[in-house]
Amino acid sequence: MGLLDDAKDTAETAGRKLGDAVEDAKDRVGDKVDEAKADADVHRAERERDAVHAKNDAKEKLRGDE
Repeated sequence: MGLLDDAKDTAETAGRKLGDAVEDAKDRVGDKVDEAKADADVHRAERERDAVHAKNDAKEKLRGDE
């Protein structure tokens, strides 16, 4: 009976390790998605900032505030 118990324990351990590996991979993918979203938010904010600066510069030139 010891051989059967050993096989069962080995299968359970392998299943747990596989589950852990899948969970780790899922976490890594989620982290990469979060990183990509954050980068996109930064780029969007930079574009908005640049647009505001350009708009303000244009208004200053029209007013003659240079």
